[in-house]
Amino acid sequence: MGIAGKSYITYNIFEQYPEVKAFSTTRHGGCSEGNYASMNCTPYTGDSPEAVQRNLSLLCNTLGCLPEQMVIPYQTHGTESLVIDKAFLHLSADLRRERLQGIDALITSEPDVCLCISTADCIPILLHDHTHQVIAAVHAGWRGTAQRILWKTLVTMAKRYGTTGQDLTAVIGPGISAQAYQVGSDVYEAFEEQHFDMRLIARPPHILFKCRIDLPLANAIQLYDFGVPREQVMQSGICTYSHPEEFFSARRLGILSGRILNGIMITPEKQ
Repeated sequence: MGIAGKSYITYNIFEQYPEVKAFSTTRHGGCSEGNYASMNCTPYTGDSPEAVQRNLSLLCNTLGCLPEQMVIPYQTHGTESLVIDKAFLHLSADLRRERLQGIDALITSEPDVCLCISTADCIPILLHDHTHQVIAAVHAGWRGTAQRILWKTLVTMAKRYGTTGQDLTAVIGPGISAQAYQVGSDVYEAFEEQHFDMRLIARPPHILFKCRIDLPLANAIQLYDFGVPREQVMQSGICTYSHPEEFFSARRLGILSGRILNGIMITPEKQ
């Protein structure tokens, strides 16, 4: 994959927008140990707080930003999003942490704010509305995907900022692939009940004792349905389960393990 030893990857689809920084961390370049080794920047999965802060500092040094610019929610596999506005940025640190509880998607039009989503097999989606200069970061595990958290985030962006599909560039970052994601009938039925086209996202497309769900495709379809042109959607094609030496995988390591930090921010050029 050409990323061995690098602490994060970036996405060339955003190269036409030099004001945008978007990344996903790897397992390399940090100081955490054990199941968190080594670049775990997520503070709520049991890692040493000191190691997490050190990793965040190391990451920010290479990205050219500050740890204080990172907004990292406490995710719960729900569908709640939060708009990071000036009012939020003026809150105390304790109130910010309180507001970030139970949040699985972040949206902002504020510059120099890095929206972050933590994943380890779940699907991260990073969005940039180049017309209105709005960004979003979405955490879509199977529950969030089935409940259409991405679609709900897009609707929020449309209502608040006027975002349309044509305005958007999107990245679907590292996550578990359909080939590696075996599920039971309960997961299949959760998608079927929400009227997903199971002929497209399930392999095979009918209930068996075990089938496979294509989470990246299920989210890509939501983008296409919103009107995002296919050429403005980039899929990383990276399966976290299949590359545990490069990316954290909760299915391999368990819940008490490290997370990939996926982030996006707008840094306007200084005049």
